[in-house]
Amino acid sequence: MGRRALPKIDPAVDWSGHFLSLDSLPSPWSAVELFGREAPLEIEVGSGKGLFLQNAALKNPDHIFLGVEVSLKYARFTAARLAKRQLENARIVHGDALRAFRELIPIDSLRAVHVYFPDPWWKARHHKRRVLNEAFLQDLVRTLEPGGRLHFWTDVREYFDASLKLIAERTPLVGPLKVPEATPEHDLDYRTHFERRTRLHDEPVYRAEFEKRA
Repeated sequence: MGRRALPKIDPAVDWSGHFLSLDSLPSPWSAVELFGREAPLEIEVGSGKGLFLQNAALKNPDHIFLGVEVSLKYARFTAARLAKRQLENARIVHGDALRAFRELIPIDSLRAVHVYFPDPWWKARHHKRRVLNEAFLQDLVRTLEPGGRLHFWTDVREYFDASLKLIAERTPLVGPLKVPEATPEHDLDYRTHFERRTRLHDEPVYRAEFEKRA
């Protein structure tokens, strides 16, 4: 399923404080500079419309959340979504998440990394473009703190199986840990908009968690 057209951003919402570019991120890294405080940091790779960032920030005010989205229009929409709800513990970055992990995120600095419904790049010759590739996984392991977790969901069984095999062969992460399917309490009580669409079409979602042990 492809992405649907985005609703228009409310022009009355000032989302500039929630929107960042990759090149504007602090180097050396500083969570205080980004959020004004130190707190457990979670990063979402590919935030889409920002439903996960919104709900996670609302439910976990003691954590800080950073989404990285390569699409400018989706990054702007997410920034407006966060600003509308005055969520000061969440920001969206426009840019390449793999570059952010490779160049900016320090060792042992992340409580969690979230990867939900990434582009499967269906053709075999394009599989090297998948987010969950060996180079990114090495950066992910380096940046997770001991006890930190990778959350990975997809609706593509082949991608799921291939990713779990790669993680098992190329990383020390422990898992896959089983993730139960929760019953939504309302129409937007899903991890992402893509999960909502998939489940409303009675299609399966494959979920796994992995933990970095000390």
